This record gives sequence, C-alpha cells and structure tokens, in this order.
Amino acid sequence: MTAPNSKTELLIVDDDPLIADALGYFLGRDYAVSTASTRTEAVALLRDKKSTPALALIDLGLPPTPHRPDEGFALIADILAHAPETRIVVLSGQSDELNARHARALGATEFVAKPADPDYLRSLIRRVLSFRDTAAPVDDGLIGQSAPLQKLRAQLRQFANSPFPVLIEGESGSGKELAAAALHRLSDRSAKPYLALNCAAISPSLVEATLFGHSKGAFTGASGARSGYFEDASDGTLFLDEIGELPLDLQPKLLRVLENGEFQRIGETLARRSSARIVAATNRDLKKEVREGRFRADLYHRLSVFTVAIPPLRDLGEDRVRLLEHFRGVYAAQAKLPPFTLSADATERLLDYRFPGNVRELRNIAIRLTTKCAGKAVGIADLEAELDIGNEPAAFGVPPAPNLASMAELVTIALRDIQSRDDFNLDVTLHLWEEAYIEAAQQLAHNNMSQAARLLGVNRTTLYNRIETLARERVASVKANAGFNGVKQSGRN
Repeated sequence: MTAPNSKTELLIVDDDPLIADALGYFLGRDYAVSTASTRTEAVALLRDKKSTPALALIDLGLPPTPHRPDEGFALIADILAHAPETRIVVLSGQSDELNARHARALGATEFVAKPADPDYLRSLIRRVLSFRDTAAPVDDGLIGQSAPLQKLRAQLRQFANSPFPVLIEGESGSGKELAAAALHRLSDRSAKPYLALNCAAISPSLVEATLFGHSKGAFTGASGARSGYFEDASDGTLFLDEIGELPLDLQPKLLRVLENGEFQRIGETLARRSSARIVAATNRDLKKEVREGRFRADLYHRLSVFTVAIPPLRDLGEDRVRLLEHFRGVYAAQAKLPPFTLSADATERLLDYRFPGNVRELRNIAIRLTTKCAGKAVGIADLEAELDIGNEPAAFGVPPAPNLASMAELVTIALRDIQSRDDFNLDVTLHLWEEAYIEAAQQLAHNNMSQAARLLGVNRTTLYNRIETLARERVASVKANAGFNGVKQSGRN
C-alpha cells in the first residue's frame, strides 16, 4: 500500500491479514504504510525500499513459529541492523511481562498488548516519533569518564588522522556509529564528505552498484549513469557499517580499492580512483567468520590495520548514570516535560544491571521513564519494570575449577554405563543428560523459561532452540527405530 511521499513511512508486520489490513487502513490516513506477514518479507521490504520507515509496528508471533516470540525477537534485531534509526513498537498477543521486557531490551521502544485501542495506538505512535536522537554536544560524541571510555577516546584521537582503515568492533547497540563519526570529526577530513552505508540494509544484488556506481544500461533499470559511495565520498570518510554482511563475491573488489584506490563502475572498463578513508564496523566475530569461510582473510587484515573495540555499557560503571542523565535531559526537553529523578536504590539497581541491549536499551528506558514518570522520583520498582532481568548477560570471569571428586564419580558412572551396554551411543547419552538438565531447570523455575535459561547459563532463545532440536531428534529416532523394526519383521515373514 502506498501513500504520498510527504507522509512519514510506517512498516506493519503481522501474519494475521485482518489485523494488518485494519491497521493499514486506520493508520494510512496519517502515514505511508507498508505491510509484511513474515520476518523474511519484512527484511526484503527494508532492503528494497529507497527510504527507511520511521517506525515499525510488529507482532512477535510470526511464521514459522507463530505461537512463540522467537521470530519477532529476531525481527527486532534485523530491523535495527538494517535501519538503526527506526523506532519499533511491538503489538502482540504474546504479552506476558517477560516478553515485553526482552523486546524492549532488544531495542523496541514500546510494547502494546493485543487488542489495542486504535486511538491509543495512534497517540502512542505520535509520541514515539516525537522523540528525536540528538547528538551529544561534545567533539567526540562520547559521554562519560570511565577508564574504558577514556581508552576509547585516546584510540580515536590517535587513529583519526591516519589514512589507513579502522575496524570498529562491538556489541549491538553499543554505539559503533558514534565512534565512526568521531574518527571523521576529529580528523583533518572533517570538512570533507562523511558517508555511511549499512551493508545489511541493501539487497546483496545492489551492493556493488551502490558502492561503485554504474553506467547507463549496465543492468535492467539502469536508465542513467550513477556514481557510487566511493566516488561521492571523494577524499572524505566512508563508513561501512555491518561489514560482515558484505557478499563474499564482492569482497575482492573492496580489497582492490583498499590496496590501490582503484575501482570501476558496473558496465565500464575505465578505472576510477578513490581517496576516501575507510572505517568499517561489525558486531560479528570476523576472525570466526574468516575461519568458517564467510569472510576473506586478506580483506579482514586490510580492514583491521587499526582496531577499536567499543566497550559494552555494562563495563562503563558510573557512566551509565551519566548517560541516563544525558538522555533524560534531551527527551524531557523535546517532550516539554519536567525530567524524572532516580532514587538512591534505583540508581544502585541501574549500576547493578548488565544492559543486554547496551546504550540503545538505556536510551529507550529514558524515553519511557520520561513519558511515565515526568517530574517524579523513579523508585526501584518503577525502574525494574523496564529491565530485562531474565536475560542479562552473565558476568565475565574465570570459571571455577572442576570438582575433582565429582569428576572421578562421573568417570566411574561412565565406565559402568559403557561396560554394561552393548548398544552404548554417546550422542544419545548426551541428549538424555541435556533433556534431564532442561527438565530439572524448568521444574526449579516452575516453567518460567527465562528463569530456567538463567539457571542453565544460556539465553532464553537458545533454550527454546535446544528444546526444539531435542524434540526433532527424538521424533527422528522414533521413526528410524520404527522403520528398522518393520524391516526386521518383514525379514521374518
């Protein structure tokens, strides 16, 4: 469904066509609405559209697992990878508080349970869109004084004027794009172009033309010649976000530009040159990607002449409070509301929370508290209602040494088991132990899956995947045994 270009763009993702159509009709008066019914379809829309939606209204229960929130959670990450500036509102029937908290931690600004009052939904969308991201009024864009942030500042200043590439690594939501912008702003190139391209945000078939440009008639739809990002960046800075998403067959062409500055538009034989300084970013482990053949080793080494690691928010100590105060001031001013304050116990809880969604999660917490608690003191109960307590990352540290007595006992059990059975199978045995531990954790957690996941030291999505895999393997085993028994029976006849 298309509306005039002057309207703000909205993406609705729901597998119920009645709901999608009703929302599209209702909201289409004010917004240019696009709809999708699956995660795959939504990602394709994001890649194919020339502009990104200002807001995405999504369901959690999407095919192929409409009765579980996994696809919706994954879609939140997909949307933010393709369009980090897009606000996300979850509208879902899977509205238990744990799902709401986890969706917000992943990057959703708000969570609304179905059925939602249409007028409330329209008001909520207007309010969410009224909050704008405002750059920090400091030269490097970074707020805080913690040791990890001071180290990051020093690295950015050290690398800013070098012509060599910089690879920025960090978790999703940690602020890699701020570091890239800081490298440009602190450099001698600051008055020259700064272009940013999200490699995940465009279709793989269009990446080459986007980066290098094309001649007229180079491919279907190329009605005229067009320059690419390398040409437009000139001798400024080109930021390639989500570099791990770059198609493998295109990586040699990027390597060539990095090595000698040469590239060609699609459909041309003329070699052009670029003097742009390349900054790349990823939340993937590119060394692992290289080992598994998904990323070229030579390109990785060329991109990582300098490497900057963005610290996760959980490692920034008191800076978490400083960042909250910054966002509180920005969004209270935008909404023309008095700012909230944090009580002493809420501040202590904030400093104890591990922020799985990093700075993006903290920003959204500030937005929600600005709306809900304007001019009020936020207590620990108010704050904890916004936290994804069941899915916090585990604290890092050295694992405890194994209990040698327990290990000896386990070896004794294993010896007895192997010796007493002619049909011993390691995979079957390990699956049985895994099922037993999962069942035990579920019993201890009274079937609270987030709590069970914490007891097992995994996140909730991993636990769901393990349960699903074990169930599939059990069914396959039953079918295989039934087939084997059938063959034996027919052999007797």
